[in-house]
Amino acid sequence: MAMFIRVKRKKTTYFLHCDPSECVLETKAKLQALSDVPVDRQRLVLVTSGPTILEEGRSLADQKVQNDAVVALTLRVKGVNEETGQETEGWEDVNIHNLVEPEKLGGKNTWTSKYTVFCA
Repeated sequence: MAMFIRVKRKKTTYFLHCDPSECVLETKAKLQALSDVPVDRQRLVLVTSGPTILEEGRSLADQKVQNDAVVALTLRVKGVNEETGQETEGWEDVNIHNLVEPEKLGGKNTWTSKYTVFCA
């Protein structure tokens, strides 16, 4: 049975047609075709059921990724350690804001976010 997942990064959302039995590596290959980001620089984080880093060798179904799931795409980034001056590699933080409905807070109209996730 096919499903769709929403992969979000910054202001971009990719809608991917997937099969629950496909492994995360296959999903990353689909993203590479759309985003030109190599598979080895991608990390996928399942957002809808709490932030969970998806493992490449396991299937989407094994990791509880369901139809219409929200998955964050983060990239491997290089930086410099301020103390040692040596180059380091790490992953971007995930920060997704999906505006869903206005609320009154302190007498002002504001928007709440359904998904706000921070991962290291």
